[in-house]
Amino acid sequence: MNFWPRLPSLLMIVLALAVATVFLPSLSGCALQTAQMERWMSSLTGTRGLPKDAMAELARFKDVYLQKAVETDKRDDQFDQFIDAFKVVRSHYVKQISDQDLITYAIDGLKADEDDWLNQTDDGTPRGKAKPEKVVEVAVDAMLAKLDPHSGYMTPAEFQELMVDTSGEFGGLGIEVQKGDGFLKIVSPIEDTPADRAGIKAGDHITHVDGASIKEWTMTKSVRALRGKPGSSVTVTIERENTAPFDLTVVRAIIQVRAVRSALYNGYLHIRVVSFSERMEADVLKAFEKARRELGAKPKGIVLDLRNNPGGLLTQAVALSDMFLEKGNVLSIRGRKAEDVRNFGASVGEVAAGVPLVVLINGGSASASEIVSGALQDHNRAILMGRRTFGKGSVQTIMPLMREGAVRLTTSLYYLPSGRTIQKVGVAPDIRLDLPEVPVAANDNKDENVENTTTEGGAKDKYHAPREADLPNVLNAKKFIEDDLHSKEGVLGNTSVESCPEIGEKKDKELGCALEFLKAGTAKKFLAGLVAKGRG
Repeated sequence: MNFWPRLPSLLMIVLALAVATVFLPSLSGCALQTAQMERWMSSLTGTRGLPKDAMAELARFKDVYLQKAVETDKRDDQFDQFIDAFKVVRSHYVKQISDQDLITYAIDGLKADEDDWLNQTDDGTPRGKAKPEKVVEVAVDAMLAKLDPHSGYMTPAEFQELMVDTSGEFGGLGIEVQKGDGFLKIVSPIEDTPADRAGIKAGDHITHVDGASIKEWTMTKSVRALRGKPGSSVTVTIERENTAPFDLTVVRAIIQVRAVRSALYNGYLHIRVVSFSERMEADVLKAFEKARRELGAKPKGIVLDLRNNPGGLLTQAVALSDMFLEKGNVLSIRGRKAEDVRNFGASVGEVAAGVPLVVLINGGSASASEIVSGALQDHNRAILMGRRTFGKGSVQTIMPLMREGAVRLTTSLYYLPSGRTIQKVGVAPDIRLDLPEVPVAANDNKDENVENTTTEGGAKDKYHAPREADLPNVLNAKKFIEDDLHSKEGVLGNTSVESCPEIGEKKDKELGCALEFLKAGTAKKFLAGLVAKGRG
């Protein structure tokens, strides 16, 4: 679907993202306020307004740029492209970074791994040189990669592709990834996509793409290598715990994400939110109304399933929270400046008033999923079950540049109604559901000092479910308290999923735990009931 006709002009496209940097990014955010937009647009005016120290740093960069960029009619224009990106970053990044550091990051990026980006074409480019647009791309990528895991440069083609994902349809493999130490770590495969059907699992590592090691690649470069024309294939090398590395060929496709799935179990409604896309709110309401018609009354309880949901539109996260809240704040977004604060609240009235609610979460629940689960927890509206969420609480704003492309920049952070942060900490469940441990293979080569478990909250080996806190250059929130990261999960108790019944075709024991809790009514009765069944 082409979104461009719906937009007034290129310069008015300012979109806020609230998801982990992903294979194909999913939009999650809001338009900037007019004052913020004006401040951003006023920065795209060449070097005007820059202090002398910043001009000196740009001159330092230009010396290196001219050494790397082949002389073409675009060379000066592309240097101005870099200036635009530099000005946007120095003015709008969520925290202040010195001009010297920004330019050093860019220069270091141009000097590192030159074999990976210089002389990659046979177009007559002299040895040791590259096209100006390529030099700028590498420099801005490197500058932004040093800031945090989610900021990056977007080429013109990537900027245009970005719009597709808000409709719940996009091209790719269907995976949510984060950059690890020399690999891409799978946060979660999107349900019923090529990656999911090929057997890619949360916690897997991608180490090579089409035979090339990605150890020294930036996140942006790794993502670009995975993208391609629908119908084409890409071979990824997978590392998985207790398994020898193996190659997996996946055919790229147009990913059509079904936003919501639902089912009734003896009067209890299971709502699985797969994607916070544009149609999510309507689909959840349809699922609830369908259940009410079939039952002739409201469901006896609801399981809102946000497991392995990587996020999506902020408006949809607020809407889903609003369905289960009578009133009150859902979240606040706070930027670098005191005036850059936005609050989002619930409207009066609740769709499922009086219906008990359990929310299922795990380490693959990120961003919008964390907003919903955290807001419902803060308002004491739901019991959260599972394992600690991912911890993605930053907002990325897409800022188009004057000439081409855009900068995806972290501009603010999320805070829940209680004032606590999501960033790096995540949301802890009220009742922790422990997964079974995976036995160590007799011939594996694991470090003897590494704990052997795939349980998401307590694993210490490199294969445990990924977290924001694991990423390089991760941001701390202003109110971040280190102890929060280690705060106890399961304040109402914990149990193994092995104690719970298998539900549905997938024999889902975590869903079984949630349904058993709804039947029991309290944590004490729920846990006691599982113990009694175990003895029986």
